[in-house]
Amino acid sequence: MAQNNLVTVAYIVSSILFILSLGGLSNQETARRGNVYGIIGMFIAGFATLFHVQSGGLAALFPAILVGAVIGAIVAARVVMTAMPQLVAILHSFVGLAAVLVGISIYLAPPAGLIGAEAAIHHIEIFIGVFVGAITFTGSIVAFGKLQGVIGSRPLLLPGRHWFNLLMTVLCVLLGAKFLGMHGALGGLVPLIIMTLIAFVIGLHLVWAIGGADMPVVVSMLNSYSGWAAAAAGFMLSNDLLIITGALVGSSGAILSYIMCRAMNRSFISVILGGFGTESGKVVVAAEGGEQKTYVTTTAEETADLLRNAKSVIVVPGYGMAVAQAQYALRAITQILREWDIQVRFGIHPVAGRLPGHMNVLLAEAHVPYDIVLEMDEINADFPRTDAVLVIGANDIVNPSALDDPNSPIAGMPVLEVWKAKTVVTMKRSMASGYSGIDNPLFYKENTHMLFGDARETVETVLNRLRNPEG
Repeated sequence: MAQNNLVTVAYIVSSILFILSLGGLSNQETARRGNVYGIIGMFIAGFATLFHVQSGGLAALFPAILVGAVIGAIVAARVVMTAMPQLVAILHSFVGLAAVLVGISIYLAPPAGLIGAEAAIHHIEIFIGVFVGAITFTGSIVAFGKLQGVIGSRPLLLPGRHWFNLLMTVLCVLLGAKFLGMHGALGGLVPLIIMTLIAFVIGLHLVWAIGGADMPVVVSMLNSYSGWAAAAAGFMLSNDLLIITGALVGSSGAILSYIMCRAMNRSFISVILGGFGTESGKVVVAAEGGEQKTYVTTTAEETADLLRNAKSVIVVPGYGMAVAQAQYALRAITQILREWDIQVRFGIHPVAGRLPGHMNVLLAEAHVPYDIVLEMDEINADFPRTDAVLVIGANDIVNPSALDDPNSPIAGMPVLEVWKAKTVVTMKRSMASGYSGIDNPLFYKENTHMLFGDARETVETVLNRLRNPEG
């Protein structure tokens, strides 16, 4: 009895720490403290769970923990920030698979003494947990493939795909009814396995039908799914902490997905049912009447001179900055310009990069001051009063067709209105389209100058020119 009370107290403390962790992660200044709270809470939860395990199972449990810890430490040490979205996606798949395995194993070895309504509720928990876990597992694998480039970003839009999804969902509901209606030893195993296989297909098809431009929302959505899968596993295992933790992750992921959808002017349902975009990296240029579009190029030296003579500068980072790891040289440029009393700020779009908050993390990693990193809504009105804008590896989030072209696939999506500034310098490797695969009219505007090349090399050249104007 005393042992159970200690475990309960430990779980309560862990739950409080997890809530404090989420609160800390809501702000850049407190994010580090939030991470510390989460780490401490997880350690307490882990030790409490081990303390509660029967001694006979520890011999098998400790080697599994050790192997997992070693693999996790190696992966975490080697992963680069540009690959963080892929890592998050594949970790979501592990949570989903765990929920599936837990559900099936508990059905094979059910707790003793469950009868009547209590047994029926337990079977509902198993069925829902396995269903959500299976969708999370395969959906996260597809998301990983899209983010890694193994699977193209083009959405897979099968004819009658919505009816196909509806049919599979109805089949799962019917199998659930049959699962609950079958009594006796393992009588419902067959419908449970069939439902799991169908749910695997649903997860694959749902995420495969989502286009590249919606992938940040997909990662957030799968984060929510993994939370609900963990909560379902908590119900199956009668583990209060797992229920609380899963509910926190599931609800916070759902809220974040909703916020991001609002930032893109898209409904959550439309994202789930299929995104927009063509094949990543291809130039989709279709000028009217076949007219050739022209753009103006510039050099790193000219860009440095532009910055030196400006009074206000806004930097808009995108995934290209992450790939090139240009944030460190960019921080040095920021420091120099601020020493010259030039106002420098960063404009962050909610879906910049491949992961919610991707750009914020990269800039924080480079020690860019928090107070000059502003969200889109905070900085959009200032572009008309800005002398120079540096767009570094961003594309879709600065595309004016979102506001000007009602036929554009991203029509209505709020974007950073950089074209209203006096001069815009866009750093890109080439004229290729962004992740959503659509052309950007910004590149052809009179006040836009294209600066081609690797972002880090280009930014470092600009930095050297600022340090040595005569060089």
